[in-house]
Amino acid sequence: MNRLFVRQRLQAFLEEDLGTSDITTEAIVRDETARAVILAKQEGILAGLPFVQELFLMMGGVYVKPEVSEGGEFRKGDRILELDGRAEIILSGERLALNILQSLSGIATRTREFVRALEGTGIRILDTRKTTPGYRYFEKYAVRIGGGHNHRFALYDMVLIKDNHKRVAGGLEEALKRVREKVSPMVKVEVEVESLEEVEKAVSLGADIIMLDNFSPQEVREAVRMVGGKAGVEVSGNITLENLNEYAVEGVSYISSGSIIYGASWVDLSLKVL
Repeated sequence: MNRLFVRQRLQAFLEEDLGTSDITTEAIVRDETARAVILAKQEGILAGLPFVQELFLMMGGVYVKPEVSEGGEFRKGDRILELDGRAEIILSGERLALNILQSLSGIATRTREFVRALEGTGIRILDTRKTTPGYRYFEKYAVRIGGGHNHRFALYDMVLIKDNHKRVAGGLEEALKRVREKVSPMVKVEVEVESLEEVEKAVSLGADIIMLDNFSPQEVREAVRMVGGKAGVEVSGNITLENLNEYAVEGVSYISSGSIIYGASWVDLSLKVL
């Protein structure tokens, strides 16, 4: 965990929710202390615990005792964690803590479903850049907790030549040529292709990874045969839990799906003062 970055983000989240003050809590609470628990109202995979611990450390005066480990499974009725300390801090941090745990546990839970569906195939499930602005670090973290893997984090850490890049450059060959003139050879180059003809061209031009965009399962099989192990193969586009196994073709290295983040439902949790 990049603690400095996380603290900066958490501070921004606190400023958004607290503003100048929590006027309700300040009006009611004096110097009371309290114990509270976060309870699961459905089953899932826990993600976000380190961020909640850091949040209450920043706010001060509350001890966080986990009852479920990060990445662990929980069932309806389980105690996720216990909070003990200043009542005003518990109440003011309640919603932000729950938002983090509910959203990230939802992503981890959905990712784990995809990972389990691919068990035994050797194919890795990847996320995408379809993330909530300002929350990407946290969402991609949750994917890893769920057993998935991160695609490029942002635009700076990997080359991915997409359809619009090719149109601007005048084609795949010219786009690749320009990339190799500017980008270090240590940086992997991935190419998105939209047809079997483009697969053949991408292989001949030496792409490191070939992304098959919106291919049918039959087309994926043919593309893998054409690649022949000369590049990694990623399948993307309209991948769902229901059709995932149709795309788990031998020779595919990765399957990417933005839906493991944007399609995840928040896990239902609640905080109760004891």
